[in-house]
Amino acid sequence: MEMDAPTRLRGKLSWLMNKASVRAHQLVGEAMAAADARAYHFAILAAVEEFGPSSQVLIGQRCGIDQSDMHAMLAELAKQGHVERAPDPTDRRRNLITLTELGRHRLDELDVALSAVQDNLFKTLSAADRDILTVLLTRVLD
Repeated sequence: MEMDAPTRLRGKLSWLMNKASVRAHQLVGEAMAAADARAYHFAILAAVEEFGPSSQVLIGQRCGIDQSDMHAMLAELAKQGHVERAPDPTDRRRNLITLTELGRHRLDELDVALSAVQDNLFKTLSAADRDILTVLLTRVLD
């Protein structure tokens, strides 16, 4: 932590959350770069795996990704063979995005990389502390 920061500042949860977020973002970025991926690859693949074939709009909403970026992101994942686009049988104006077997394998690889980031970032916390932090941050974001 930046010990030169004023005590009053270091005592503010919002400041601490921001610093932790910046550090997490850095570590995730490094891990994804080492895996020749980006964090949004994991988010999109995880959403399609969990919720099944979905529209580009719905995937973007679930992942908090701006719609103006989704087309390029999905095109990249499709080019890599991780997702497929197919016409929606109920609405031919849109495509459904489906996870491929290669995409499932890639998601598992990225999950391992992100789990290692979590272990590194939160190494000073016990498993119980991590669970409590997860619950508390989820409550803050709800």
